Amino acid sequence: MPTASYAYTPSLLTWFEVIGYTVLLEPDIALGKHQTRRSNYTEVVLRDRFHKALQQINPKKPDVAIAAAIHQVTCIESSDLLENNHRFHKFLTDGVQVEYLYNEEIVHDKVWLIDPSNLLKNDWLAIHPLTVVEGSHAHCPDVVVFLNGLPLAVIVSIQPSDEQATFKEGYQRIQTYIEQIPKLFSYNTFLVITYGNRARVGTLTSDWQEFLPWRTIDGEDFPAKGATELEVLIQGIFDKRRFLEQVLHLIVFEENGTSISKKLLRRPFCTTQDYKKPSHQGW
Repeated sequence: MPTASYAYTPSLLTWFEVIGYTVLLEPDIALGKHQTRRSNYTEVVLRDRFHKALQQINPKKPDVAIAAAIHQVTCIESSDLLENNHRFHKFLTDGVQVEYLYNEEIVHDKVWLIDPSNLLKNDWLAIHPLTVVEGSHAHCPDVVVFLNGLPLAVIVSIQPSDEQATFKEGYQRIQTYIEQIPKLFSYNTFLVITYGNRARVGTLTSDWQEFLPWRTIDGEDFPAKGATELEVLIQGIFDKRRFLEQVLHLIVFEENGTSISKKLLRRPFCTTQDYKKPSHQGW
């Protein structure tokens, strides 16, 4: 079993607590101090939390519908990671179409994975670190952010001495994770690399140059002088309401011939320090 690096700044976890997430340490989970249970390290979906969240979000759906949705979401159909990720993103945005027998009739229904209208019905969790085993490989991403038991974001924190190598090292580590524990990334929305109080965000298909800092918290104004990149990125992307908005409306998959790229929109303003917002409209 790998040893976690614990190469993170305490402020990273503190900011998640500030914006209302539950923050748990994996060693405490292993010791039974919390009721976040994984039957083994190969599981990347927290099934108990997932099941409970779906019941809260879909209170009128019978148990058989919830079970059918869970089966679809947790069943990895393809060996192509991006195909799996695209399929899951559709579940997030469009709901899960289910079919079940009820009162001797076949019912066609839809189960929703998130509730954008009532933030309290969703389960917000960050775990540091998270051990994941797939095949002969085992890794411990520094922080994994869960929404309703689903691992939507992975954060890699590094502290090398050479700043120029810092973020590149984080990018290379992410690529290793994607190659060796791809199951975790079937559900991924965001990838984040942090270095002290600096931070970059990208997606599964972002190359090295496309991991960029986030420049705005509220989407309208740049933050006050002195706010760190880490603070702005965590509050700007992971604030509960903004996070759901990003997931539902600002992630796109673009086809280019035989390849597909996953993109995070709103980048001109959010990631460019000297961007001039047009006076006639906001974004």
